[in-house]
Amino acid sequence: MTYVDYKQLSPMQKFTYKLKKFFTSIPKAIGSFFKTIGLGIAHFVMGIIKGFKNYGTTFVKGDWATKLSYVIFGFGDLHKGKTYKGILYMLVEALYIVFMIVFGADKLYWLPTLGTQERVVEYDDFGFEVIVQEGQRSMLLLLFGTLTLVVTVVVFAIYISNIKDAYKHQLMRERGEKPTTLKQDARDYLDGKYHITLLSFPILMIGIFNILPLIFMILIAFTNYNGGENFVLFDWCGLTNFGNLFDVVNSAAKAKTFFGVAGWTLIWAVAATFSNYILGMIVALMINKKGIKLKAVFRTMFVITIAVPQFVSLLLMSQMLTQEGAFNIFLGLFTGQNPRIDFLGGSALTARITVIIVNCWVGIPYTILSMSGILMNIPEDLYESARIDGATPVKTFTAITLPYMIFVTTPQLITQFVGNINNFNVIFLLTGGKPANVEYFGDRYFGIHHLRNPVADYLQQF
Repeated sequence: MTYVDYKQLSPMQKFTYKLKKFFTSIPKAIGSFFKTIGLGIAHFVMGIIKGFKNYGTTFVKGDWATKLSYVIFGFGDLHKGKTYKGILYMLVEALYIVFMIVFGADKLYWLPTLGTQERVVEYDDFGFEVIVQEGQRSMLLLLFGTLTLVVTVVVFAIYISNIKDAYKHQLMRERGEKPTTLKQDARDYLDGKYHITLLSFPILMIGIFNILPLIFMILIAFTNYNGGENFVLFDWCGLTNFGNLFDVVNSAAKAKTFFGVAGWTLIWAVAATFSNYILGMIVALMINKKGIKLKAVFRTMFVITIAVPQFVSLLLMSQMLTQEGAFNIFLGLFTGQNPRIDFLGGSALTARITVIIVNCWVGIPYTILSMSGILMNIPEDLYESARIDGATPVKTFTAITLPYMIFVTTPQLITQFVGNINNFNVIFLLTGGKPANVEYFGDRYFGIHHLRNPVADYLQQF
């Protein structure tokens, strides 16, 4: 269909055409996805093969100093006159050897088994504990072993860099060139390579506080750890945990829990994101409409809503939504009865709808403020031109306002969606882990339905 034919369709025909195009493109998209994964794996494997090839080629073509760099970090740089860099490479190797002797070697040794020595405790005549043997902690062994592996990978990358640097300076000497000095390199890192200088520290912090914990948590998924005490031994179990999630016969409770929680998480993320986005957009349009008075007052009211800490609002709402809370009292004034509706601890459907509605209360003000800033920056000339051309308010909104807002707020929308997938505090501060579902693995075996919200329990005393 040509562009001219498409523009002549009615809105319903356009919607049908787009819907049909969407479903017909799904097989192609799935094929492209798997094709991309296959190409990525192939490129990764080829990169490894190429790396080994270059590793051997450099050793064959390198002189004696470059060959010695394969064993002693920085020796090639020292031989070619790159003194300060050779010293740094040697220092890295020396520190790594000390690290492995003092700390890392023992942790790597226990990493395959995650410990075998249990804690032995006896009691004396007075009933006090006497530790006979201090047991190993698999959690710490896994953590320190992961840290050692990460350090080893970083040192290996420095090792490869040392070889490349030695061979590069060998080629420079053969061409009659001299290596750069410390002063020249420092000037370069404050000019042409200044981005490396600025980003080095943030990347280091991201690696320590984000990547390392992420690797650690991924590795825990391949163990049989069940949230026990500090002195507990657990072992590797491979893909058993993942198999249990999809085994509806032998692990029906786990499978049902996984699919139920995953499904609700996706529903929550979509509903929480788009409800805040759409309702916030509508309220922002109402406030910023021409002719509306006291715009500053309305904006200030929403800013005040944001100023109140979110956890305070959520804990207050959780008390208002109890069976003896303000909402039931308010309903009783109209019905003449005591409804005692358990909004958050009754049925799962009621609790979920309530959580989504309350989330609008704490989330819409942020959208309103961002949308207001966008609306005030849309050029007025566009609206004037649309009115001259005879465009209706609906056409003006769909052709000018909506595309402009979506274009600017798309990163924010993606961020909110990802954040809502990980949004634990809103749901837990409201419900305290309720309502229970005895068919779920956690509620059935570990008593999650007994989880309490300690702050909410404290407020109930007053």
